[in-house]
Amino acid sequence: YPDEALQTAGVDYVALDDLWPQSDIISLHCPLTPDNHHLINADALLKMKPGVMLINTGRGGLLDTKAVIAGLKSRQVGYLGLDVYEEESDLFFEDHSSQLLQDDVFARLLTFPNVVITGHQAFFTREALAAIADTTLKNLTGFEQQDRSLMHLIESP
Repeated sequence: YPDEALQTAGVDYVALDDLWPQSDIISLHCPLTPDNHHLINADALLKMKPGVMLINTGRGGLLDTKAVIAGLKSRQVGYLGLDVYEEESDLFFEDHSSQLLQDDVFARLLTFPNVVITGHQAFFTREALAAIADTTLKNLTGFEQQDRSLMHLIESP
């Protein structure tokens, strides 16, 4: 959503249909909502520059992964960087090194030399953990005092 401070700093907001063909690199840093589920899909990919670099650090569901794989195979997508994956809850945060990989879509992503995948670690920074702890303590204090105005919400990682 447009931000006045960014607009004042010179950021131009454009419609996605204008953004796709102009961008060499598209980086997603947004929450997942019903409106943007599979924002990057087959139709969007066709509108992008051939060889586009896609980076997703927002939420896995922003990408239609099967469409992106087709884009990688056709070279419409030149590079892909993922810090999130739609089915990541079954893959990351546990050692699966002695097990067979059951997710065929994820397995296919791993075969591309132009794809980098990391486990979603943004909330493991010192600053993020301190903020989570601070918010948790404020929530507990607010709950204890039964004062809902002190309750704070954060998006779960």
